[in-house]
Parts: sequence; C-alpha cells; structure tokens
Amino acid sequence: MEPVTLSTRMIDGIAFAERPGDGPALVMLHGIGSNAASWAPVMAFLPADWRLIAWNAPGYGDSRPLAGDWPKANDYAEALLKLVDGLGVGRFVLAGHSLGALIAASFAVSHRQRVARLVLAAPALGHGVHPSGALSDKAQARIDDLERLGPDDFANARAAALVHAPHDNPAIVADVREAMAQVCMPGYGQAVRMLASARLLEDVGQLAVPTDIITGAQDRITPPDGAREAHDCLASDCRGVLVEVPLCGHAVTQQAPEAVAGLLMRAAVPA
Repeated sequence: MEPVTLSTRMIDGIAFAERPGDGPALVMLHGIGSNAASWAPVMAFLPADWRLIAWNAPGYGDSRPLAGDWPKANDYAEALLKLVDGLGVGRFVLAGHSLGALIAASFAVSHRQRVARLVLAAPALGHGVHPSGALSDKAQARIDDLERLGPDDFANARAAALVHAPHDNPAIVADVREAMAQVCMPGYGQAVRMLASARLLEDVGQLAVPTDIITGAQDRITPPDGAREAHDCLASDCRGVLVEVPLCGHAVTQQAPEAVAGLLMRAAVPA
C-alpha cells in the first residue's frame, strides 16, 4: 500500500496528524508507549476520501501535558473534545489502541452523541487503583525504568514484547521502538497513573454506542481474555464484533493493520 500523506498541526495545545477528506471522519488514539504514527500502517488501507485524524495525546510529542500528576481518563477525553470541536468534526468513528481505548471509551460515555461507532484495539482494562493510593510495583517500574534508562534504552528493553515473533518481524519492532523512544516525562508518568486508576469494564458497561473490539491472539501486554471480558460487558444492543487476529501481538495497528482497517471500514458511517 502507498504511504498516507499527512499534515501535522496543533489545536489548543494538542498536536495531531490529519489527512483531509470528504468522507467519514475517523479519530484515532494511540497507546501508552506510542504516538500518532502508530496508526499510519492502518491508514494506508483506508479509503482515500476518509478524513483521518490521529492525535498525540497530552504529554506526547508536541502536545501539552495535562494539569496535575494523576489525571483520569475523562481528563484526556475532555482534551479530545476540545480537539474535535476545534477541527469542526461533528459525529465520527472513534478508535483507541491500548491506553487509547480507555480514553475512547470514556469519551464515548460522556459524549455519546458524537460517536457513530467505537472501535477498541487491544484494550487496556486499567488497574482500578484509587488516585490517592500507591501505584503497583509494575506500574511504578514503568516510570522508574524510563527515568533510569532514558528513552532509547527504555524502548530497547520494551519494544519487542509488543510484537508477536519479534525476531521474524524486525521492521515492526523497529517502528514500535522508534515511537517508544519518544516518550518523556511528565506525559508518560501521567499516562501510567491514568492507566493505574482507570476501569474500562465500568465504562464499557455504560456505553450506548455500537462498539467493536479487535485484539491480537498472542498479545502478552493486554491478553485476549481482557478483550473478551470487555466485549461481554457491553450491552446487547451495543455489542459489535470481537476479532482475535492470529499471529499478532499487542501492537495490532502495526502488526495487523489490514485487519484493523477492515474492522474500521465496517464501522464507518457517512460524515
């Protein structure tokens, strides 16, 4: 597939990549160790007339961090609202990968009239920690490792775990690593804390928009059992398809972009 030509801009402190189009609008949210570029492989399989928007979450890339050390998923959702309002996007398909799935679900609960359909890719469930509590050892280690190792070595240590059969897929690992090497504080620390306190299953239980879920069958970061649990929590009238992609790890937008694009095309509605 031909690479997609994107323009990069900023609105209200949020940087994003966009391909203009007169067709359906699709907004894409990346994961905790990534950025807008993680959606580029998916974009290459989408129709040429679609309007594609992929943000850099607050604290990522050139996007301004949120206020406070421990933001909630809804704080990111409100930042997203300002972005889509600033872009003049009315109703759109919303897709979130991993941490982005937490933000996407929170947005769809609070602003359901704006979301035509929701697609959650390799969704993180969140840890359900109270914001005044302590981080788990695993969550704290994410922050400590970034500060101790620096972004490059941090990415070297973590990137391969996101890809199924990494030795057979060096180009995908390199792409994952390149994005991960760009994370920095305080944005990454805020995202870790949001992940720690988030509760995806509670949010999906409140959804009133059609929702599809896609996950890698070999995902070791957010295993398929979590995706199945989230799918089961959806109300029957909102429960779309659940797709498990074989021979695919956590980086589903990069390891299985055609499958993700296919699901998004099923989700699209006229702009």
